[in-house]
Amino acid sequence: PIIVHGGGKEISKWITKVGMEPKFINGLRVTDEPTMEIAEMVLNRVNKSLVQDIIRLGGNAIGVSGIDGKLIEAKPISEDLGYVGEITAIHPEIIERINQTDAVPVIASAGIGLDGEIYNVNADTAASRIAGALSAEQFILLSDVRGLYGNFPDEESFIDEINLTNLEKLVKEKKITDGMIPKIEAIKYAMFEGLGQAVLLDGRVPHALLLELFTDKGQGTMINH
Repeated sequence: PIIVHGGGKEISKWITKVGMEPKFINGLRVTDEPTMEIAEMVLNRVNKSLVQDIIRLGGNAIGVSGIDGKLIEAKPISEDLGYVGEITAIHPEIIERINQTDAVPVIASAGIGLDGEIYNVNADTAASRIAGALSAEQFILLSDVRGLYGNFPDEESFIDEINLTNLEKLVKEKKITDGMIPKIEAIKYAMFEGLGQAVLLDGRVPHALLLELFTDKGQGTMINH
């Protein structure tokens, strides 16, 4: 397994704590220099916390940032967004080295430009690009909802399996909106890069990954070609 994470809610919490106001444009965080400093601090803190949890549970993990080894290369999206990066390349050598050990790579979603500037990048997007670069067998996105719905939040409309064509239809009909859109874009990218299937899963459910991977019914929404 390879874990890629962000820190959105924690970043917003710390921005508010220091008396600043979180700002967003089209779902992307406006990131000036002070905001980027906070984002770096929070991502590092979340990263080491995840490494600590894995070790505490008897595993082994190595935490890195997307800036290490130029793992995630990025360029600024626009002046309005400041230090928000669009991913231009993935250099997965550092992950491949970690995979030669018994440790799980835990990757914080920051990127670095050719000019050496650090950028805030969307974690779902980063995960999809890394999955594509490594030709991963499966792409699993953890969210704070059960999966996809035809008519959210009506439980009767929960979708346990869907193909890319019908997924596009849901997006066009505006049945999928807001924070779910980057996840859908990430899933589409990963599958176009050759992954056979993707899963959208509720990370709040205890043992959600085990239930998804090792039961016939699974837990979330499976997306196929």
